[in-house]
Amino acid sequence: MTALSNSPVLEAIRNRRAVRNFDPAYQMTESEILALLEEARLSPTAFNLQQFRFLVVSDPAQRRKLREASWDQPQVTDASALIVLCADLKAWEKDPEQCWATAPAEIRDLYVGKLIPEFYSGRPQLQRDEGVRSCGLAAYALMMAAEACGLQSCPMDGFDFDQVAEIINLPADHIVVMYVAIGRELAAPGPRLPLLPLQALVAFNRFGPEK
Repeated sequence: MTALSNSPVLEAIRNRRAVRNFDPAYQMTESEILALLEEARLSPTAFNLQQFRFLVVSDPAQRRKLREASWDQPQVTDASALIVLCADLKAWEKDPEQCWATAPAEIRDLYVGKLIPEFYSGRPQLQRDEGVRSCGLAAYALMMAAEACGLQSCPMDGFDFDQVAEIINLPADHIVVMYVAIGRELAAPGPRLPLLPLQALVAFNRFGPEK
């Protein structure tokens, strides 16, 4: 294993902070936002089903409605880009062949015809969990892409989920997972809050002593 160094990826991980005060005068173009989302969609998903859906909210009136549903948090309207990450809970049964189109026929038939439906069918909690996992991975990839481009971001779940779903006309088989706000910070965030010691977070092989 190569020793950890100050690679661009590690620098982005270490430098990323949740920014709440964005410069409302800074504007990203649609092509710049799509370029970040192009990177985010490379994040991994189970069975390559890509359950994440990215709703780009650019209309100022729609942003104001979302801000009202988000405890009046200013980043909802002030950030240059606001992405609502949603999960399609039924992606597993909506033409999964397209996600396996380039696989050998026998592999495609195995996954699409057997493994995927056997794994998800009749398991709504699993479908939801997979959607949330996929969106979480995509959100972090999106924030890392923003950091690599010299932008700042803020992951958000402080909002009324039902109200947001109504505002954005969420399809019945989707759920809202989180926002990611992206833009230029007005001021650097304060000192990082304490991190738990690594030994409090890591266990090996099992939790607790051997029985």
